[in-house]
Amino acid sequence: MREVEILMFLSAIVMMKNRRSITVEQHVGNIFMFSKVANAILFFRLDIRMGLLYLILCLVFLMTCKPPLYMGPEYIKYFNNKTIDEEIEGDQRVSWIVEFFANWSSECQSFAPIYADLSLKYNCAGLKFGKVDVGRYQEVSTKYKVSTSPLTKQLPTLILFQGGKEVLRRPQIDKKGRAVSWGFSEENVIREFNLNELFQKAKKLSKQREGAAMEPVMEENIRAPDTVQSGDGLANGESKKDK
Repeated sequence: MREVEILMFLSAIVMMKNRRSITVEQHVGNIFMFSKVANAILFFRLDIRMGLLYLILCLVFLMTCKPPLYMGPEYIKYFNNKTIDEEIEGDQRVSWIVEFFANWSSECQSFAPIYADLSLKYNCAGLKFGKVDVGRYQEVSTKYKVSTSPLTKQLPTLILFQGGKEVLRRPQIDKKGRAVSWGFSEENVIREFNLNELFQKAKKLSKQREGAAMEPVMEENIRAPDTVQSGDGLANGESKKDK
């Protein structure tokens, strides 16, 4: 009877955990994770030695069999602790959406293909996508106030920078310093960061910059034939005088 209560309790936790899951892989991963917890509890109740052996095997599996990293197509620039400020503050007209992530975070791994797909759809000259590994560069996590604790709910964190300054952040941080629950789905990112409007404004900006760059070239091309014609006329005039 006790075992049934344990399984029912863990099943309720799985259902609550899956409410925040985005992909099928996350749902399956949650089920397997809590199944291992249930097995460990049942093994310890049956025999402590079997429970310890099972726990050791689970730890070895977690340490040796890490989930694969996303290796698909993307238009994302990867920052380090030195380049992030240079890029964000470099061109004030460019908007940056930067993901603060850690390779060990399962939520970051699940969000990686979604973020890559968004970069393929919305990246342009005036709107760019970046990533920085705050698990590796602790000074970046400290500066931008992104917690890298194993129990944190701030990974991943998306921040929109405009004019070199932070404009919007998800998940938000409340007054107590805790992350407000937020689903990292493609629809939520597009809606919260208003990507469609940002993309249209960025495209207009890039067209204006291209037009401004083309004007000197067009003027030079227009002046070039006049110079050639005047040169021909001068040469003809000299030949007539000579004659």
